[in-house]
Amino acid sequence: MFGQSFTEELRATAGEQWERVINHKFTTELAKGDIDRCVLNKYLIQDFRFLDAFVVLLASVIANGRSLEDRIPGCQFLAMITGKENTYFERSFEKLGCSAEERAKIPDAEVTVKFCNLMREVALTGTLGEMLSVIVVAEWSYLSWGEKVLYFTNRNDFLTYEWVDLHSGSYFSEVVSYLRRLLDKEGEFLDEFGKDKCREAFLRAVQLEEDFFEMAYSNH
Repeated sequence: MFGQSFTEELRATAGEQWERVINHKFTTELAKGDIDRCVLNKYLIQDFRFLDAFVVLLASVIANGRSLEDRIPGCQFLAMITGKENTYFERSFEKLGCSAEERAKIPDAEVTVKFCNLMREVALTGTLGEMLSVIVVAEWSYLSWGEKVLYFTNRNDFLTYEWVDLHSGSYFSEVVSYLRRLLDKEGEFLDEFGKDKCREAFLRAVQLEEDFFEMAYSNH
């Protein structure tokens, strides 16, 4: 592990599961535009339900940052999450013909509940390192697959290209680099127990990312 950053070490602990997440068939089918609309609708309905817990987690990262310099990029990202990304969901549900009334009747998937619980748990009781471990998985894994599929993304349907564009490109890459820098810095302050807690949170999040993609295909 000598020479690796803390975030690189964490990713290495996930091994093949990390590769399964960023190479999942959902990412390829979405980018090509041939994904089953029922699968996409199910995914988006459940993904939208992360928003509140994710905002709580990101806000907690900002609040627990070590300096104003560490907080500002997080504040800017929070504005994007609650603005541009939020409107993507609203327009997507309209195009997919899924009303708010219909969505309200659909229960949270088991993996959705677990992921929201994890985000809230580390936000409320975890260290800054644990908070960052969860959020780094969420954003770094999406950047990894987003950049991978960008070159063959279908540009004829905003359902396809806007979700890829939100998770690729220079701005999102800077966000992930920022979050990784914060976690790498936290790694320098942590003892082995603290690092173990981060690994536990990181691996729980990777498992949930894989489970979430699989959930979208259940009963299909």
